[in-house]
Parts: sequence; C-alpha cells; structure tokens
Amino acid sequence: MVIEITNYYALPGWADAVLAQRRRASEIRAQLGLPVGRIFRKLEGAGPDVRWECAFDSRADYERDLAARGASEEFTRARQDMHKLLERFERNLQQEAQ
Repeated sequence: MVIEITNYYALPGWADAVLAQRRRASEIRAQLGLPVGRIFRKLEGAGPDVRWECAFDSRADYERDLAARGASEEFTRARQDMHKLLERFERNLQQEAQ
C-alpha cells in the first residue's frame, strides 16, 4: 500500500479558503473516477492547516492516478488556484514500514 499525503500551509487568514479549495479538488477527483481521499483540518499545534491523504494498493495505481489528474485541465486549474492561497505545500509518498 502507498499513501500520498499533501500538506497545505495557508497564507495568513486563508485556511478556510484552502479547505474549500481542497474540497473542490476532491469533487473533481470523484468526477474523474478517482478515490476522493480524506481531508483533515488542523485543530491545534504546528503543522499544515489542511492535510489530504489517499491510499493506493500499489505504486502503479498511484502512478495511474497521478497521470489521470495530470491530464485533467479542470484539476490543473484547481491546483493552480490552490497554490495562490498557500505559503507552503508538501507532497509525501509513504508506505507502511514492514
């Protein structure tokens, strides 16, 4: 199993807009037939304002997902709009340690 984790650090005062934009991106994923993943919002402490994660059965499944969203003009626009709201963005790909 492979898990993609994206961390969104909002510009000051823009956390609600980042959350709304992440929800929009998840709607687009659903329209593309991709898993929507899970969205988390920071309650307290250091770290991203919004976090998204999605699990894939294999690296190949992840690569197909990446290609599908990369081919979508609507998803590309959503990604561009998101980056206007951010101070920092991180994408991590992880797998369970054996």
